[in-house]
Amino acid sequence: MNPAHQDFFQNVYDVVRLIPKGRVTNYGAIAKYLGTARSSRMVGWAMNAAHFQKKKVPAHRVVNRNGELTGKHHFDTPFRMQELLEKEGIKIKKDKIIDYKKHYWEPIQELEL
Repeated sequence: MNPAHQDFFQNVYDVVRLIPKGRVTNYGAIAKYLGTARSSRMVGWAMNAAHFQKKKVPAHRVVNRNGELTGKHHFDTPFRMQELLEKEGIKIKKDKIIDYKKHYWEPIQELEL
């Protein structure tokens, strides 16, 4: 992997590890926080590779901008992402978070520099 991509992925993982239980954010919000607003797809690639990290990355807390579980196919089973979110008190219906705005965590606001 390109060293620049490794650094970016590590920065993504550092942000994702700060998302509190019972909260979620989206790929674009992480990209924007990292100063690369147009790289939400790269954040998705980082989430796809998160299971290779020695230190746990709660990738289940990262969804798309509409609160949909678009990354669910990258977990052990297609239902694992939903199970992990529900365990944290987040309700899901048809692969979408119910009351997404209530659970949304905005890195730029929550992690003010």
